[in-house]
Amino acid sequence: MNRENKRRAFEKGYYKNHVCNEVFTCKVCGRPVVPEGAGSGHRNHCPNCLTSLHVDVEPGDRASDCGGYMEPVAVWVRKNGEWAVIHRCRRCGIFSSNRIAGDDNPMKLMSIAMKPLSAPPFPLERIEELTRLMGGEGSM
Repeated sequence: MNRENKRRAFEKGYYKNHVCNEVFTCKVCGRPVVPEGAGSGHRNHCPNCLTSLHVDVEPGDRASDCGGYMEPVAVWVRKNGEWAVIHRCRRCGIFSSNRIAGDDNPMKLMSIAMKPLSAPPFPLERIEELTRLMGGEGSM
């Protein structure tokens, strides 16, 4: 069932209040994605590559006509300690946040979390100098 048929078959906001038990194939990595193991009834991204599709304007409404790939660009920790993935649409650039699922690839999550540390916006060779300029001692 494609996105247009889903819109015709279900009223607006259907997926906000109903479990989505659909099995689909990830359009990026090609792996089958099943709802079991997600930890909730609302699977919205591939557990292997963490990519999603831009189908919602508001979570569960399936009202977006974009259909672009939502690539994982960052992770953040919510107040309750739960991790969430920040996705950015490759087509329109919109950002969204989705809680991680129980079966998400832990190595992919950690690589996204470590990305800012592995590629800082300043040269690591100058960290002592930059620390001194900020009033610190400057030695490691």
